[in-house]
Amino acid sequence: MSRDRPRSPGRTGAAACTVHRKRATGGTRALLLHGLANSSSVWDELAGHEAGGLDLWAAELPWGGGGSPDWAYGQDASRAVADALGQVPGGAGVVVAHSFSTVLLLDLLSEELARGGDPFARLGIEGLVLVSPFYRRDPESFEYGVVGDMLENFRRTMEEGIRVVAGPRLDPSLRRDMAQRVCERVGPYGYLSFFRSYLHTPWLRTDLITVPCLVIGGEDDFTAVPAESTALAAALPDARCRFIPGAGHFPMVERADAFSAALGEFLDALGRTAPAAVDQPA
Repeated sequence: MSRDRPRSPGRTGAAACTVHRKRATGGTRALLLHGLANSSSVWDELAGHEAGGLDLWAAELPWGGGGSPDWAYGQDASRAVADALGQVPGGAGVVVAHSFSTVLLLDLLSEELARGGDPFARLGIEGLVLVSPFYRRDPESFEYGVVGDMLENFRRTMEEGIRVVAGPRLDPSLRRDMAQRVCERVGPYGYLSFFRSYLHTPWLRTDLITVPCLVIGGEDDFTAVPAESTALAAALPDARCRFIPGAGHFPMVERADAFSAALGEFLDALGRTAPAAVDQPA
């Protein structure tokens, strides 16, 4: 019996994304990019807070929790981020990216800047907010043991995401089962797409990303650890770094009040010529 062969991954790109308005205000536009196996609902708590009066737009990206894994069969998941950036009427404004999407966003911007382009002017980007980012400056820091550690942390992070959204009433054994099913939906191609992007971070041209940036994470994040946020902020020309006490990998959900306040402070600081000092976790 004949069977059709799958298309070559080299000819498969990331699926198109959709962008919708989450909260209309008269303030600065902000595009919200969720992480791996999440959705735009991860920003619901933020939309209920002041957040500097931002006019919020949210993307539904191909690597969302309920999507097909075929987005990862190709080599360039950042194409979906490029698609989202171009969909906000009048320009993207402040781009707020979480977790996996921070790496894709930085890769996309640094690649165009290295070619001599100006994605900030082209896409109307005024600043970046990088939430729980993954970043290492030196390839030698990726020792062999990180392979197994990150795989286990990925499952734990999926479980944490379910916990912070569903609340403490969900039975822990059911939460673990749900996290395992999420990991199975992401699959090996999705996980390897994330890990491949993470391994590439030492070569990101962060020195070219000159717009004001806020690097923000939870003090208790066990997967995108605070030291990596500190290193990323130090590698960006105009960046400040904040850590939110009592939060893990999802500070915009766990401590939406503190996260919203940090966004407001960042918006107030846009246009300053000198970056603020990096705040270390307590």
